[in-house]
Amino acid sequence: MRITAERIVIRPFEPKDAAALLEYHAQPRVNCFMSERLTTTREAEAWMQQSHTDTAFYAVALKDTDEVIGEVFAENEGGDTYGVGWQYNQRVEGQGYARETATALFNYLFHEAGARRIWGYVEDDNLRSQGLCKRLGMRQEGCFKEFISFVNNPDGTPHYENTCVYAILKWEWDARQ
Repeated sequence: MRITAERIVIRPFEPKDAAALLEYHAQPRVNCFMSERLTTTREAEAWMQQSHTDTAFYAVALKDTDEVIGEVFAENEGGDTYGVGWQYNQRVEGQGYARETATALFNYLFHEAGARRIWGYVEDDNLRSQGLCKRLGMRQEGCFKEFISFVNNPDGTPHYENTCVYAILKWEWDARQ
């Protein structure tokens, strides 16, 4: 899959992306990405090789320079439903890249891949992703209290996250366009 938008390209990861990937995977900003934390270029290279076998993960690169600034995933949940998610380098926050990328991805999924429904999990303390979901027209369908643990509390016990579900249907997406 390769999707081009105004300022970004969604494409498979390439070996040259290891340093950029490491930059934002070294210090995940939200707990749900802690299991993907990377500490070396070699780990980043191995992660990219794994992502090539999992067609759900794609690099988000700047169109002009091909520099990777983040990633998206779109996983077919069976039939016409896709689960999505994203992670970006902190230094590009607030510049509209996440919205541009998600818009291009949603257009692709709804109009090329045959999606009827797109959904994603967002932890209740991840206000940036919640805001993006709302700007994309996704509705919060629920919030699971103490749903999952990605990290431990200082005393070693699991720190459980409240996890919200956001979703949008194709007809809702098309009505907003």
